Amino acid sequence: MKFGLLTIALCFASSLTWAADDGFTSIYAKGDPLKQGWKMVGPGSVKEESEGVLVTEGGMGMLWYAKATQKNFTLRVEYKQSTPLDNSGIFVRFPNEPKSPWDAVNEGYEIQICDGADPVHRTGAVYSFKPADKAAPTKPVGEWNLYEITVKGQEYTIKLNGEVINTYKGSRGEKGYVGIQNHDDKSIVRFRNIQLKSFD
Repeated sequence: MKFGLLTIALCFASSLTWAADDGFTSIYAKGDPLKQGWKMVGPGSVKEESEGVLVTEGGMGMLWYAKATQKNFTLRVEYKQSTPLDNSGIFVRFPNEPKSPWDAVNEGYEIQICDGADPVHRTGAVYSFKPADKAAPTKPVGEWNLYEITVKGQEYTIKLNGEVINTYKGSRGEKGYVGIQNHDDKSIVRFRNIQLKSFD
């Protein structure tokens, strides 16, 4: 009986991994993202490695959520790196359906993932625009981190593992798509639990 209860508990805990938080909608929980409104642009791939976990391969490319553009929102994404030098990022508010991943770089903003880079390209930075205001409280390699990116008007607030690490006042468009990057062959980054909450 104890084994049975443990099994049930573990299954329940696992199912919570895919349940959206209050007020949020899961835009990726598990399964093939290309069957859930996501599209791939550029070389390489971002595919489901195990149930509910996406892994990057090759690049530079981007998996982007094509169902709708976002205006004011909070985006939550869990990620983990294989090494501190693994390079990736989360793109927000690129306004047009991309023909290249560079469209997201040049027209939206990238919230960087790379613990070993210079400050303006390091985890927590608005890539090439502004370094994090404080050291990113990243967890050890192999553990999951939680990014929370809130965008309202031109105000960007970036939280990592529950701590605000950067704020930024933008100047680009106020509506666009979101996506995650597969940067290169050597950078293996995993993602899960991608959730959105839109607001006025």
